[in-house]
Amino acid sequence: MKRIALLGATGSIGQQTLDVIRLHPEQFQLVSMSIGQNIEEAKKIIKEFSPKVVSVLKKEDRDALNLEFDHISFVYDEEGLIEVVSHPDADIVVTAVVGSVGLVPTLEAIKLGKTIALANKETLVTAGHIVMETASKYEVSILPVDSEHSAIYQCLQGEREKAIERIILTASGGSFRDKRREELEGVTVSQALNHPNWSMGAKITIDSATMMNKGLEVIEAHWLFQMPYEKIDVVLHKESIIHSMVEFQDTSVIAQLGTPDMRVPIQYALTYPERMAFPQTKRLNLWEIGTLHFSRMDFERFRCLAFAFEAGKQGGTMPTVLNAANEEAVDAFLKEKLTFLQIEDVLQEALESHTIVQNPCLDTIKEVDSKTRDFVKSLILKRG
Repeated sequence: MKRIALLGATGSIGQQTLDVIRLHPEQFQLVSMSIGQNIEEAKKIIKEFSPKVVSVLKKEDRDALNLEFDHISFVYDEEGLIEVVSHPDADIVVTAVVGSVGLVPTLEAIKLGKTIALANKETLVTAGHIVMETASKYEVSILPVDSEHSAIYQCLQGEREKAIERIILTASGGSFRDKRREELEGVTVSQALNHPNWSMGAKITIDSATMMNKGLEVIEAHWLFQMPYEKIDVVLHKESIIHSMVEFQDTSVIAQLGTPDMRVPIQYALTYPERMAFPQTKRLNLWEIGTLHFSRMDFERFRCLAFAFEAGKQGGTMPTVLNAANEEAVDAFLKEKLTFLQIEDVLQEALESHTIVQNPCLDTIKEVDSKTRDFVKSLILKRG
């Protein structure tokens, strides 16, 4: 029995993690969880899984839930997230929250020796050097949940690190992959949220459309696999059947394939190094697919991906700025305060205005994150 602490239970990855737990009740138990503001969905989860600790965003939500469920401990805010991951019964923490809010609780979980099933890519983007150093110090495994990083992780099983030539991340291209840049003027939020392959939350779906999601994954791959950016490539692959590939020195390429279902990499992270049956998803029959398509990535078309590569190579606090600026810009787009293309403009201005701090400590990262958000909010106000 693996006992799970789940950060972000009401989000897309969180809901699919609950699907996996539901399918294998003899293998998994939900002991603690966090949610944001979706209180009604949280109530359903509480009634079904009876977690011992639940963290919410606001104090008033905690107080209201306390009145309804007197047998459960309710907490809130960042301290609440830390209590969720610190629960003594939990041995694996699934970080399915979106954004840099996942950083501090993830670090706390690592220090307690919890295995990390990482779906929160912003944690590594914002403070990859700190997270990986801490994981090494406490001998904690970080198991990737993103389909691309799970694919790479699987391709590397039994392989020697020095034999790796490059990592190849595949990208679906998102909602506007067939549009030219001039056709992106005036695209709507609902159009951007219409992903052709995956069912995901709003923020990650917009990131997929801008290709920032792949940029964040590039930085995440750099830290997870200790791979220089010069050995990380991205290829456009519309079908999302090949989830990623690894090329070796002898020119052999190993790829991991499967139908697009996030529950598969989630389950792999939870059961590693074992595999378990998963009959709830469609099996891959290549003859039904017929043809797989691949295209070289156009960095002029997808400027956010170029920003991410450059921020990653510059290092220090630059990826922190990239992530914070992107979170604020995407939120503004979803609220129709920015146009789709203005997301790129805001990112570029934030990156160009920043003075890099190399090897930042956690307090510096938090300060840069906060100042970047304030700077971007001011830019958004200026744009009306």
